[in-house]
Amino acid sequence: MRCTLTIALLLALAAPALADPSPPPVRVVIESPRSGERVENKVDQAPIRGSAVASGERPAEFDVMVVIDVSGSTDEPSGVDVDGNGVVGVDPRLELMPPGSYPEDLRNTDPGDSILQAEAAAARALIKGLDPKRVRVGLVTFAGEVDPTTGERRSLDQQDAWLEVPLTSDFAQVREAIDAIVARGAHGATNFAAGIRAAVTELAGLPGSHSRPRPHAKPVMLFLTDGVPSFPIGRGDRTDPGDIEAAISAAKLAKEAGIVINTYALGPEALSYPQAVTEMARVSLGTYTPVQSPGNIIALLQGVSFANIEDVVVTNLTTGDFSTDVRLNPDGSFVGFVPVREGRNQVRVTALASDGTRGSATVELEFGKAALSDRELALQLEQIRRVNKELTLLRERKRIDEFRSKEKKELELQVEKPKGGPSN
Repeated sequence: MRCTLTIALLLALAAPALADPSPPPVRVVIESPRSGERVENKVDQAPIRGSAVASGERPAEFDVMVVIDVSGSTDEPSGVDVDGNGVVGVDPRLELMPPGSYPEDLRNTDPGDSILQAEAAAARALIKGLDPKRVRVGLVTFAGEVDPTTGERRSLDQQDAWLEVPLTSDFAQVREAIDAIVARGAHGATNFAAGIRAAVTELAGLPGSHSRPRPHAKPVMLFLTDGVPSFPIGRGDRTDPGDIEAAISAAKLAKEAGIVINTYALGPEALSYPQAVTEMARVSLGTYTPVQSPGNIIALLQGVSFANIEDVVVTNLTTGDFSTDVRLNPDGSFVGFVPVREGRNQVRVTALASDGTRGSATVELEFGKAALSDRELALQLEQIRRVNKELTLLRERKRIDEFRSKEKKELELQVEKPKGGPSN
């Protein structure tokens, strides 16, 4: 009776898909374990790996350009212990410190905790979770050289943005470039338009680019800044309407090239939704994320999704266990753990897309107890739980919580014994 009920419910859930020959709105691929494969571990947890992508026949390829603000203000404290030395840097001018404790021009008591350091740490964390077989990453920085006499640009044709790394699958090269950016330090004013145009040149393969676009790859720009544009118009210590207009015009150019811009504003003013960064995201069909505490960009950038997938959950249809110990990477790839029992287990992976649609895939595995636990797997599970906890604290989870609750209720219906009926 229980098996009959489960099969009936599964068929009912699958009916719309059977009636519609079009591809599912969310495609989930379970890469490991393979169907029928035996999994062994000392603890009753099985690792599940795969990928999910919204509105596609297969996991997509992505070309991602990370655009980092290196202007002078990124020297200021991020609010977190980025360098892990046990001390959080602060601005002495904003603290109750005895006069003479620090030099008058010092803005950060621990340079290792600066906004620039947080941006760099976020970029490192981002590429750590990407698959170089599917994703290429490039790096652009922007600022703006200031004439000390006039406060304006040194020259009309000066370069305010720099290509640090063309699009590449060699992530070691990107990490080296990030280290070099940090070593050079922060400087100058802030030219949003220059940074966007430099990234568009590479992502679209415009004349002068050092990158070769891939026709089937989705181009994405991640734009990180702690301020508002102050160049190319007027003085470098204030925003002119022309600075905002130039940034939005550059974002429109990105839209014409099919490039999505996701913007991240770092600092207390982020919640005021500054016009430039919000409009840059809107006109390019991207997203705007305010990061009131700049140090939180490290966790938030790991939670970005290029594949338009917001969450992945794993359920064991055999035991009724439900797991959210899943690490979802920006490219839609995931690794998670699900409670299992010895013997056969049927596992379902369900992914939620940004538009509310979802898709699932199932796999059967054989689980057996191992003599020794896999330390690497244990550490991976611990890291997944830590990252998910950070993201839960930082992001609005209402939609994801509703999704997980719905999955859990459906699972309970599928494994529930009918009252008064026999058990198979």
